[in-house]
Amino acid sequence: MTEVRVPTLGESVTEATIGRWFKRAGDAVAKDEPLVELETDKITIEVPAPSAGTLGLIFAKDGETVGVGTLLGQITDNPVGANAKAAKAPAKAAASPPPSQTYAMHSQLGSTDAPPRSGESSYVPETGAGSAKNSRNSRSDLQMEIGNAPRLSTSVNPPVATMQVRTPSPPQDAAREERVKLTRLRQTIARRLKEVQNTAAMLTTFNEADMSYIMAVRTQHKDAFEKKHGSKLGFMGFFTKACVQALKDIPAVNTEVDGTHIIYKNYYHIGVAVGTDRGLVVPVVRDCDQKSIGEIEKAIADVGKRARNGQLRIEEMQGGSFTITNGGVYGSLTSTPILNAPQSGILGMHNVQHRAVAIGGNVEIRPMMYLALTYDHRVIDGKEAVTFLTRVKQSLEDPTRLVLDL
Repeated sequence: MTEVRVPTLGESVTEATIGRWFKRAGDAVAKDEPLVELETDKITIEVPAPSAGTLGLIFAKDGETVGVGTLLGQITDNPVGANAKAAKAPAKAAASPPPSQTYAMHSQLGSTDAPPRSGESSYVPETGAGSAKNSRNSRSDLQMEIGNAPRLSTSVNPPVATMQVRTPSPPQDAAREERVKLTRLRQTIARRLKEVQNTAAMLTTFNEADMSYIMAVRTQHKDAFEKKHGSKLGFMGFFTKACVQALKDIPAVNTEVDGTHIIYKNYYHIGVAVGTDRGLVVPVVRDCDQKSIGEIEKAIADVGKRARNGQLRIEEMQGGSFTITNGGVYGSLTSTPILNAPQSGILGMHNVQHRAVAIGGNVEIRPMMYLALTYDHRVIDGKEAVTFLTRVKQSLEDPTRLVLDL
């Protein structure tokens, strides 16, 4: 008999919710075949069968919250016996958290008093992660604490005031409504977006870029690029390199607020917002200053594919210093992206549209894209934000600046 338990979920993640079982008790399973889907507040993962055999007892039902190491089920070579149901009940009770803890875990949506979580493992809009040892946290401790879920409450009387009560619909409307429980990932997205609005002094500045040069480069070299690197030549490689260059010029945008201190990050880990069926996640491409455009495009294609397939590891969504989100893939003309906390800046890309623009005193039709930089005004002044966005624009319109380090 082989036990199936909740695996280690990653740094600062101690709990998960049973999303769904792919197999039922009595079903035959093959080694490494997905058995059950677990939802954390950061990602969704699949637990594979540790051995081949027959799935016996299932100790945790869909929707239950379980901790790391919790027994989920058993795999045996024998058919499920008649005493399976009798054995299942006490085991399930032992695996379930106390009622007050269950309430605390599912009452966070809408709360503005919970400690913030890192947006590096969660979503951010187009799109995204410890504990304190002393009275003054170190930077690593703070990041772990920010990325950690709020601790389970042991209070007998949970904070009912944080729950939003909905006015019931008229009967004729209620019969046509469908109630679906928010996933842990979606609850985290909702809470974090509200938390960053309550914490940072967000402001957005806009500019536009002529995409003629980059589009011409793509047309000329796309086939050779794909043949050599195994991925398509898109915009993201150019944008990432342009942002890295701008971050070097305006280091205030590559920062994080730590209490009464500013952390300047002398590395360039760029988060890339990816839309999935489960919500928006932000995998991080590390050390982009040391990567070529080809390497960046390949890395983005890889994490994007695995994000949509639910195969990202938690550590791949932590540690970002700046985020890029592309609403243009959905047709967005312009937007004001929300910061991916605890980062201080996020760049929004948008749809390319051919518009009439003045070039050298003449009106020409050019492929133009609006750019939006949302920044934390607590640590970034307007001059720095505008200069940063201007640097990005210049690098996009004349990519040779990136080659010449201008």
